[in-house]
Amino acid sequence: MATVSAQTQTITVEEIIQELTPHLNDTVDVITLTANGEPTLYPHLSELIDEIDRVKNTTETLILTNSATLVDDDVFNALLKLDQVKLSLDAISSDVFKKIDRPHGNIDVSQIVERMGAFSQIYKGKLFIEILFVHGLNDTKEEISKLNAVLLEINASRIDLGTIDRPPAYPVVGISYKELHEASLRFDNSLPIHIASRIHAEPNNAYYSDEEILNTLDKRPLTMEDINLLFNEDSKNRLEALINHKKVVKKVVGNLEFLVPYTNEIRKLKKW
Repeated sequence: MATVSAQTQTITVEEIIQELTPHLNDTVDVITLTANGEPTLYPHLSELIDEIDRVKNTTETLILTNSATLVDDDVFNALLKLDQVKLSLDAISSDVFKKIDRPHGNIDVSQIVERMGAFSQIYKGKLFIEILFVHGLNDTKEEISKLNAVLLEINASRIDLGTIDRPPAYPVVGISYKELHEASLRFDNSLPIHIASRIHAEPNNAYYSDEEILNTLDKRPLTMEDINLLFNEDSKNRLEALINHKKVVKKVVGNLEFLVPYTNEIRKLKKW
């Protein structure tokens, strides 16, 4: 199993709860566990989650993790207690994974993938997967195909596609919103793909006929943010008409609202 260095200087669970409790109120939707580093390395993680559960009322808990520590049984079991978990998975090929994530030498991506699949089968909360695309590394047809095959075996509520939005620690570059959208179309349309990275995105302002709108949404459900970046004004008006005529409907996944063809939803209902 992979090994990861543990934190040695930490704040206590009691101190965290004392700081957190006064800020809990009806306007707090989610308590996010994150860090300047990897939050699952916190040695008292399981105890912290238990104590947050004791004071949080209806507020949900979320952790953002690079997934490497899922190979640790204690971390695996601790994350099962959270309401939401967001796991990173940037590549399947070992060489690409190492170039993007610069992991500890003992970390094996195949072990991480195996544990992610196992976790997804027993986890009862909302599971999100995050993929960070880097130009020339994991944006190839081959790597996306490998990611697609793995993701079809993982029971995720949503899969977020992003790219580099701020200066990285080493010389790599991101991809454009248009390239993100094109990458999203390479995934199986049964996967709940969402393009999460829109900072610095340039509008495409393309024309879409009614048929093209329906075909596009059938391949990949889009949010209104996506629509505003992809469609020109005439196409947006066409979409609005399709919504009014119930040919396009809205579907909520997590805290996001997607537009999908009505026939697409009917097909899924029949499968159920």
